[in-house]
Amino acid sequence: MLLPRFAPPRSFHAELKRRTADYFTTTGKAQTGNGALLGKALLLVGALLVLYVHLVFFTPPTPWALAECVLMGTVLALIGFNVMHDGAHGSFSRHGWLNKTAAFTLNVLGGSSYMWDAKHNTVHHMYTNIDGVDDDLDIRPWMRLTPDQPRHRAHRFQHLYFGFFYCLLYISWILFTDYQKYFSRKIGSVALKPMSTNDHLIFWGFKILNLGLYVALPIYALGWAGWLVGFLLTGAVAGFVLSIVFQLAHTVEQTAFPVPHATTRKLEDEWAIHQLRTTANFATDNRLISWLVGGLNFQVEHHLFPKISHVHYPNLSKIIRETCLEFGLPYQEYPKMRSAVASHVAFLRQMGRA
Repeated sequence: MLLPRFAPPRSFHAELKRRTADYFTTTGKAQTGNGALLGKALLLVGALLVLYVHLVFFTPPTPWALAECVLMGTVLALIGFNVMHDGAHGSFSRHGWLNKTAAFTLNVLGGSSYMWDAKHNTVHHMYTNIDGVDDDLDIRPWMRLTPDQPRHRAHRFQHLYFGFFYCLLYISWILFTDYQKYFSRKIGSVALKPMSTNDHLIFWGFKILNLGLYVALPIYALGWAGWLVGFLLTGAVAGFVLSIVFQLAHTVEQTAFPVPHATTRKLEDEWAIHQLRTTANFATDNRLISWLVGGLNFQVEHHLFPKISHVHYPNLSKIIRETCLEFGLPYQEYPKMRSAVASHVAFLRQMGRA
């Protein structure tokens, strides 16, 4: 498949990069994370370890165990947002080994850092919201997320049942889709780059370790029923939290789904403007949400500067907003998380009926 081609870069992106570079030069700050981010990472990882050990080895009463499973699923997602995500982009720390360690947490949590790098860093960030290329848009046949995907009768109700499939994200990710990508050698329609011997060993080594940590050991300690309830509840919470945060960035009423020319595969916009049209922020004034989701409510900033840590996004947003205004370009955002969720639900309803 011939991949889409963006229009040549124009003055907007160059000016935006110049102003951003000036900000870091003037403030003397590194573009990577800081001590507060490292502290948050240690807090979240420590919380996960405590919850796992308490659930598996100390068997709390059922009400407490269920509550801890909900909390554990949430912490899994928060580690993904705050630790793994920045690490995978090389922005968690100025130290390369810390970035690799942060990115590697995904392997411990059940996923594959290799597949994530190809799916997210390479494909999604380059070809955001382009149907047939951006694998994040493909939940077919269960849901319709772009105007160019086929519409089925059941999609009329997807704005009502979407939560069920979002809850399945994490479980299907670690038990199915990673393997699908591994054996098909593709991320959607994009060929996966060749894996080295070390990549293969890491993939299979951690998949086996995960089965031991999240299946075999809990079954041995708790029995089949206890394990199944805990695994499904933890996975469902993690999947829903991960899904809803990422969906609010790209599948809402304001965002676009550009279609390349059928023959030339050219797109109208340069890459930076494409990111503006396909991405939206939400609740950027809410410090608690920003802390919890690792700055992923600043998706415009993240998509324009993925190698800059999310700790800088509140300050970068002012620069990007002003530059967009000067160039007459959109800066899309929802003031509250609830308004972004409402827009996502309205978008799903529209896609199911139009």
